[in-house]
Amino acid sequence: MFVADLTFDCYEDTTLEAAEQAIIRLVNALRFNGQIIGEEFPTVLKDGYFITRVMCPEQDSMHPLNNSPFVKHSLQKLNDVGLLQPKVKIIGQDIHANGSDCCKEPSSYILYTTYVHTCSPLYCGDDFLPVPLYNIPAIANGDYKTLLKWQEDWQACDQIQINGATRCEFPALYELSDPQSDLFRRGMDICKRIKYLTKKPVYYYLYRVGGQNKEEESKRLCPSCGGQWRLAEPWFDLFDFRCDECEIVSNMSWDYQ
Repeated sequence: MFVADLTFDCYEDTTLEAAEQAIIRLVNALRFNGQIIGEEFPTVLKDGYFITRVMCPEQDSMHPLNNSPFVKHSLQKLNDVGLLQPKVKIIGQDIHANGSDCCKEPSSYILYTTYVHTCSPLYCGDDFLPVPLYNIPAIANGDYKTLLKWQEDWQACDQIQINGATRCEFPALYELSDPQSDLFRRGMDICKRIKYLTKKPVYYYLYRVGGQNKEEESKRLCPSCGGQWRLAEPWFDLFDFRCDECEIVSNMSWDYQ
């Protein structure tokens, strides 16, 4: 991912409140379009102009060809409060972040995230790198808000169960690992939508922890169809199970790794 500064110049008098609201509107539009990543975007006022620091999945993420209708509308609204459209300056590549997928035509996708990931939750099934969301058709209402809200909820549950310090641990774990949970249902609906739009298989990652022992764990069947789904070799050294019928992947219980 790349660190970038968005500089907003004022071409006429404005108020701090009006400028702030216009910038927030644009930042949200860019985030829900996958052009910027994360949840915190510091903005400073300096010598009569505003600078917002963001993270982009690719060096050209802010190119106008990637703009959604909501982004275009938000850019136009800047003019209503006396701001020019932002100048983009790429600061450099974040050495701590994942790269982005560059495949022109991935053979499949994987819906996967954890509480420590800030990148796209959609991964390429060929190189297991996060796919910039604007590289696939919009999921609903012209952007990817539904997908990003699912990611936020998944990560929140993951953080709770990893910490294990409250009674919420087990309900959170249920949401991550049970095919009857609301989180699973929502995620599978998103997978089906992406599959319909891209005409490619989209696998859902089902978290796994617990189990009786390693031997029994290795024999477990697909929780959706009851079929055999153990792989001879882990997929991307992470997924020990894959059901191509149900399009679900999972790991050997973390208790036995």
